[in-house]
Amino acid sequence: MDVLISSTAIFTPLKNSVLVRPAPPGSLILKPRFPENSVGFHRGAAVRATAIDLSDPEWKLKYQRDFEERFSIPHITDAFPDAKAIPSTFCLKMRSPSYINNKDRVLLKVINYSSPASAGAVCIDPGCTWIEQWVQRAGPREKIYFRPEEVKAAIVTCGGLCPGLNDVIRHIVITLEIYGVKNVVGIPFGYRGFSDKNLPEIPLSRKVVQNIHLSGGSLLGVSRGGPTVMEIVDSMESRGINMLFVLGGNGTHAGANAIHNECIKRRMKVAVVGVPKTIDNDILHMDKTFGFDTAVEEAQRAINSAYIEAHSAYHGIGVVKLMGRSSGFIAMQASLASGQVDICLIPEVPFNLHGPDGVLKHLKYLIENKGSAVICVAEGAGQSFLENTNAKDASGNKVLGDIGVHIQQETKKYFKEVGVSADVKYIDPTYMIRAVRANASDGILCTVLGQNAVHGAFAGYSGITVGIINNHYAYLPIPEVIAYAKSVDPNSRMWHRCLTSTGQPDFL
Repeated sequence: MDVLISSTAIFTPLKNSVLVRPAPPGSLILKPRFPENSVGFHRGAAVRATAIDLSDPEWKLKYQRDFEERFSIPHITDAFPDAKAIPSTFCLKMRSPSYINNKDRVLLKVINYSSPASAGAVCIDPGCTWIEQWVQRAGPREKIYFRPEEVKAAIVTCGGLCPGLNDVIRHIVITLEIYGVKNVVGIPFGYRGFSDKNLPEIPLSRKVVQNIHLSGGSLLGVSRGGPTVMEIVDSMESRGINMLFVLGGNGTHAGANAIHNECIKRRMKVAVVGVPKTIDNDILHMDKTFGFDTAVEEAQRAINSAYIEAHSAYHGIGVVKLMGRSSGFIAMQASLASGQVDICLIPEVPFNLHGPDGVLKHLKYLIENKGSAVICVAEGAGQSFLENTNAKDASGNKVLGDIGVHIQQETKKYFKEVGVSADVKYIDPTYMIRAVRANASDGILCTVLGQNAVHGAFAGYSGITVGIINNHYAYLPIPEVIAYAKSVDPNSRMWHRCLTSTGQPDFL
């Protein structure tokens, strides 16, 4: 049966359920400390809950072996043992080649927590045993598995817009040309471009992409949803595509993984490499995803405007809604960076609007003592207060209610009821923060991600994605990255820093 490309349909490994291996007598099955729909022991590494027999003196070694097996990245030679490696064609003029050894690794977990009670602790066992967890380092290899003259590379951008898309496209194309690839195309408007005959592929070259990073958006266009996996691979086969670079979030990467598996099933020698793209910064294991820094920076404009409006009015209240469906990273970081936010509301931390400890009561306190207040709320926060329509978008994501408008209306209603005048202004910069050009920080990140995506494909890896981990670039198998969305840990130091900045109490 064909599977439709969507964030919920292709890859359903364990998002809402936990796979537990049969537990031997005396074993301990550890429950995750994070949201119920998460899977695994902790945010740092594990993807599925595994029964650990702590009475087994070799449990640590077995856990490490399991980790290494799960994070081993697929290679062309797994399906094609006779694939021949050739010397790399990646060579810069007047520069000596600099290659990465295949055995180089990046440490995934860098803090040795001494106690589960430590802020943000991520522990595998009750004693917080330190276990080294290594992942494959990204970069150019001395041997490659594709001849550049035989490569037809395709790039596709899926989902919504994000600052830096054009930067990544640009550097994928430039790096492919340095390897010697002459045939590079863009697939227009996401996965849809593989099946829509009215959307011809776009020839790409250094000349075409030279200045595209100077503007936001995507040269190739974006869309959600699309054809079946079978149709996509049929299209790739007929077009002769043997390298596919997929820029997108969890749902898009689920599609990329399904495409990779179908190519193996058909015995097609194709490298499928992802580049994580989500403005929400909710991809597992990554320090950050491209576009996030730019979004936080652009959000400062909205927060500052809300502050000026509130500060300049009598009993002024500014409400700013930022992106963040299931994770509040943008709202948290933007609030922390601005220093102008009094209340930050995110999906991971429940709150009440009404009641003696609710948001509105604290707003009244702020008005009485400060004269004004600014609220920053993530779009996915407080959805329980809104009507559930059960509607979904083309990617299978739940259509959210507008929590910003709800807070604005409830605030006006509350202050009218208590007999206190309040001037409430609402700002929604949702699409403004994602449509801008990438800033310098994201520009560098996009450059290196694009280059390393190409290096990974030529090295023969497929079904992988590239990201930055502890300030180093690494390759990860797609299933381990998309098991569930990363979210803000309410016990983390970063969230505590945000609370220190805002001075807000618990709203429960």
